[in-house]
Amino acid sequence: MLKKFSVENFKGFQDKITFDIGSPSNYNFNSEIIENGCVTKGIIYGINSSGKSNLGLAIFDIITHLTEKQKLLSSYDFYLNMSGRKSFAEFEYTFLFDNHEVVYRYSKNDVNTLRSESLLIDGKEVIFFDFLTRDGFTLLEGSDTLNASIKSDSPISRVKYVNNNSILTDNIQNQVFKKFIDFVDGMLLFYSLDSRGYEGFMNGSEGIAEGIVNSGKVQDFQNFLKENGINYELYGCEVDGRKAIYCHFDNKDADFFKIASTGTRSLALFYNWYIRMEKASFVFIDEFDAFYHFELSESVQSHLNQISGVQIFTTTHNTDLMSNDLLRPDSYFLLENNSIKAISQLTEKELRQAHNLQKMYKAGAFNGR
Repeated sequence: MLKKFSVENFKGFQDKITFDIGSPSNYNFNSEIIENGCVTKGIIYGINSSGKSNLGLAIFDIITHLTEKQKLLSSYDFYLNMSGRKSFAEFEYTFLFDNHEVVYRYSKNDVNTLRSESLLIDGKEVIFFDFLTRDGFTLLEGSDTLNASIKSDSPISRVKYVNNNSILTDNIQNQVFKKFIDFVDGMLLFYSLDSRGYEGFMNGSEGIAEGIVNSGKVQDFQNFLKENGINYELYGCEVDGRKAIYCHFDNKDADFFKIASTGTRSLALFYNWYIRMEKASFVFIDEFDAFYHFELSESVQSHLNQISGVQIFTTTHNTDLMSNDLLRPDSYFLLENNSIKAISQLTEKELRQAHNLQKMYKAGAFNGR
């Protein structure tokens, strides 16, 4: 689980900003969204240009140099803060795996250029490298033979290098290291506004129809739509060598994506990722309900809440979702003025299950402490 994330001098974040999801409050309702002491489901609010999208890109910067998964490199243009005094951005992640803490820190000049890298497991630094001085080490048992070659002038991440080139001894420390690598490999970011916009988790540009048909989920997708008040009789087929989803009507059949509304197509994009999410580790969905009616937004969030063992965070402007019936005060986050905090931290008032969080938010109860 990701416990805490910090970034500084990246895009709109000139000063250090910390996203702490490892310090939940002691609410006795909706407790299923807390696992291993970490918040696993949350919604992030913020006005336009507050940094919600950039926060997602910052969190997922880690996959650009540790994995071979899909990358949205063009989204990382103008990498450094335009007003920042430093020539590099700094990142820090704190993870928790079976009560073992992993802290991963690194700095970059741009999305492709590492400046320094450090990995700690339970407080012990096990991998370090300074890309300027070409000085570093690895202390993971089984990787010691790499210490000579690790000081080469290769720009590759030394964490990635150790993972790809070592036969690590089977001990607790190395098991935690592997869980860290697997977690990063399983991270997924996608945009509800762009069917091709995703980062991490997998590779390729499989279409939405292809994904649903190849998963054998056309009937399940039909039922999913019906649950949300959208009734179509669907079937999978192949058209011009590509998998497609068609709607059956009395007089004529039609390609689902040519007759569906914008909101329904967006829902199909969500469903295509939803059926894969149980295999993910951390999911970030930007503007997840941009085309949804408020009742559909609530339904989709409820589906996300039911996925156990996966941390899933969404961004939205929809305050109808700010309800203790859906989540809880320590899982609704406000991003403003280079700071992100749960609304439970933004008021002196003790928040209870009966409180109307949306009404309090609109009344300015969470304007900060």
